[in-house]
Amino acid sequence: MTVTEKIIEHIHRLPEPIQIEVLDFVEYLENKAEAEERREWSSFSLSQSLRDMETEAPSYSEKDLKDVFT
Repeated sequence: MTVTEKIIEHIHRLPEPIQIEVLDFVEYLENKAEAEERREWSSFSLSQSLRDMETEAPSYSEKDLKDVFT
């Protein structure tokens, strides 16, 4: 018997108000997993976009400034 089948078996024995609580908790866990996946993807995306930037030469210098404030 798979884990899913075991869960379903247990849920069938619960009264409906408790089944609703289980559903709420499952939805909470789904949202939590999705949020974690988005955080991981965001972190990966940022790290990939910034890779090798520290070795790049600047594309401009002080000579490129049009106004100097002192």
